[in-house]
Amino acid sequence: MADIHITRHHSLGLADARKLAFRWAEEAEEQLDMECTYEEGKTSDLVSFTRSGANGTLKVTKDRFVLNARLGFLLGAFKERIEKAIVANLDELLAHESPLHAFDKVIAKRSAPRKAGAKKKA
Repeated sequence: MADIHITRHHSLGLADARKLAFRWAEEAEEQLDMECTYEEGKTSDLVSFTRSGANGTLKVTKDRFVLNARLGFLLGAFKERIEKAIVANLDELLAHESPLHAFDKVIAKRSAPRKAGAKKKA
């Protein structure tokens, strides 16, 4: 097993960080075949993600993202490559933090990750 720990600081505040994390979860579902659940809290949110060979969380606060992932044996061999891709993805999303409001309508129209406790459609 291989573990990945990534922290990224930002100045978005919780509301905009939440939107960015929600978009990250949508992309993880679409591009990486992850199953994501999103739990909103008063001071932080938690995105839990899982797929065959990997699982983890993305904690969202007003000033940082903290990603913790555990890779299974097969994916563990690619830890450096996977970690590099995750870092690049988070950095790219954060680089576009100011135009995030332009994506609000697009995000609302796309299918959303399930909220914690919601049943998956058959």
